[in-house]
Amino acid sequence: MRVALNNWFRILALLAWLVALPALAQEDAKKALDFDEWARTAERAERIIENAEASSTALEALRTTLSEFRTKALALQDSNQARIDTLRSQLAALGPAPAEGEIEAAEVAQRRSELNDQLAKARAPVLAAQEAYKRANGMIGEIDRIIRERLADQLFTLGVSPVNPAHWPEAYSIVAGYLTDVREEIDEGMASQAQMVMTRQNLPVILLLAVIGLLLMTRARHWLISFMGLMPIPREARAGEARSLLLSVTQVVVPMLGVAALLQAVNLSGMTGLRGQNLIVAVPWMALSILGGRWLGRTLFTETDGTPTFLSLREADARAGLRIASALGVVVALDHLLETLATQVDFTDTAQIVLSFPIVVVAGLLLVRFGLLLDPARQVLEPGQEANPLRRRLVGLITRTTIVLGVTGPLLAAIGYFTASTSFVFPMIKTLALIGLGLILYRLLNDLAETLLQSAQGKRRDETDEGLSLVPVALGSMLIIVALPVLALIWGARVSDLLEIWTLINDGFAIGDNRISVSVFLTFAIVFAAGYTLTRLLQSTLRTTVLPRTRMDAGGRNAILTGTGYVGIFLAGLAAVTSAGLDLSSLAIVAGALSVGIGFGLQAIVSNFVSGIILLIERPIKEGDWIEVGSYSGYVRKISVRSTEIDTFDRATVVVPNADFISGTVINYTHSSMNGRVKVPVGVAYDSDTRQVENILLEVAESHDMVDHRFNVNVVFLGFGADSMDFEIRAVLKDVNYVLAVKSDMNHEIARRFREEGIEIPFAQRDINVRNIDALVRAIREREDKA
Repeated sequence: MRVALNNWFRILALLAWLVALPALAQEDAKKALDFDEWARTAERAERIIENAEASSTALEALRTTLSEFRTKALALQDSNQARIDTLRSQLAALGPAPAEGEIEAAEVAQRRSELNDQLAKARAPVLAAQEAYKRANGMIGEIDRIIRERLADQLFTLGVSPVNPAHWPEAYSIVAGYLTDVREEIDEGMASQAQMVMTRQNLPVILLLAVIGLLLMTRARHWLISFMGLMPIPREARAGEARSLLLSVTQVVVPMLGVAALLQAVNLSGMTGLRGQNLIVAVPWMALSILGGRWLGRTLFTETDGTPTFLSLREADARAGLRIASALGVVVALDHLLETLATQVDFTDTAQIVLSFPIVVVAGLLLVRFGLLLDPARQVLEPGQEANPLRRRLVGLITRTTIVLGVTGPLLAAIGYFTASTSFVFPMIKTLALIGLGLILYRLLNDLAETLLQSAQGKRRDETDEGLSLVPVALGSMLIIVALPVLALIWGARVSDLLEIWTLINDGFAIGDNRISVSVFLTFAIVFAAGYTLTRLLQSTLRTTVLPRTRMDAGGRNAILTGTGYVGIFLAGLAAVTSAGLDLSSLAIVAGALSVGIGFGLQAIVSNFVSGIILLIERPIKEGDWIEVGSYSGYVRKISVRSTEIDTFDRATVVVPNADFISGTVINYTHSSMNGRVKVPVGVAYDSDTRQVENILLEVAESHDMVDHRFNVNVVFLGFGADSMDFEIRAVLKDVNYVLAVKSDMNHEIARRFREEGIEIPFAQRDINVRNIDALVRAIREREDKA
């Protein structure tokens, strides 16, 4: 009969097992491996596997036992490693063993023999555990192969056709007989005097629970809308969306409480027998499927309380999507009811196939309709909005898969491949539900994360840091990782398959004498993260508390902060490697060989790195300096390990390799002080009084506020130019960064003073002497007369 692929209890059990796995593994590791018991279990398992006649349930139980032995064997492999390392180091201290024909000192030879015996004795349990681990692992693989082959054979087994009318009476008689038995159980309960007395005693509680249940089931939606309408809308739009999504979950939770109250009322009445209890067991999951389908439809397709829809559809298509999602929830509920009854009632395979066929047909039709609804061509885009190509391809793939399975499933069921049919149709429905739930959780977590980050940073959404853009990527990756095992269970993977994958991840893999596992990786990551965090905290303390109280300039403080960061990260990595127990000595030879080749390929990078360290120590330049290197001039914005960033006066950022500062010539205008000299050239006419010009220029220079009077102001008569007599003001400024502004101010003042004093600033003039002017005039007149 069809395998129950959709048992959500398996998912809950898997999640609970994964949460408790570290504690369970620690407890199992404490238990020693009994090799005698293991030998008996292994021989019995090999006989069972060889015969291949045990049931799948028995094979699963045997697999669990073998998995426990495998875990103990793996733990034993590392239990005596410290003693083995000690013995090996003692042998290494004795030196290499003598070659053939050489004689070693008696004391050394005796001690070497003793240590070799102790080493062999210490390694014996480890070798036995390694053999047991590989033996158990091989038998587990064989059991998995047998079970998978059985499932594949069952999937493609041709059974009865549900469209054959000859099989209908059998299904009808079983259903009618079951309903008759349920009615008789109720009649027997009502005929029992003791039961009636108990029912009358519980009648007030029963009525109260019934009223509460009905109110919660019928009025919960209206109460929810009223409650949300009374709540104040948060300032942040994202917070409003998150609030709406969180409150919408009560559309499922509140009616489920009503269902629980009604079921409790039915149980207190005592009118149900064994078969009635079978129906009651299925009701909670049926109600969850129906309410969950309707909630997913409302959330994904309709805009409620300011929360935008997840799919951009026309209004009519959105309403159709809500109806289809609700109907799919009902279909899944009916399928669960039939599965529950089939496991607790004497249903024949033929009866279950006939009864399930209408559900499969309706489910297939709904899948086809839903797939057509998801067609990317039906999406409605806002004006100017462009469709995301990746999203369009993914939606198109889901659409085609949904339609194909919706058509193929009922056809396979009609032919007689009923297990294959239900293995396609209902997993596809639950896959769509899982995708919808993932979209809702993604938006909810993303909105909450952005709201919290914006509140912490005190910024609006359009002002948040660029790092915030990584939040959706991280959340999406996390949800995909969580959804993968659930998706695998939906499509027929066994819990033991997932546990086997987790065991392989947890056990890790061996690299030389090291075994890299999840625990090793987590230890490394946690210790490194802790060291990195402490480094950043130390840098923050130095930046805000310690260094501002010193007399260091900004460049010195930046050098200390940067050096602290490099040293802290190096120490954090070293501590992480040590804490994780990684022995890197075996990689020393490989690293040495690679370093030669890498050294040639990364020669420039290493040179820039070393140059960056030199810049931080010697500090020929520092952040904020005005420098000139090569053809670039500007302010140093950042000194990193490999390069230095310069902001030029053209508002461009130039990235200069650090090696250029060490090997080339650099002009630093603000290295030792902010003083710098300004030169203002001036030209005057030849008829000007040079001494008067000199005095005026001195007055202009000395009157400027930015001129540093600790240094002499000079006016130099440079010489006689082609059109003017050339002078130049030379003055030292308090801040060289204002050299252009000072030069402009002085030129304005010079022009004003020269106008007042009547001093002319000449411009280029040329005198043209024309020879034979009379002949030229005569020639022009003759040409005019001819014309």
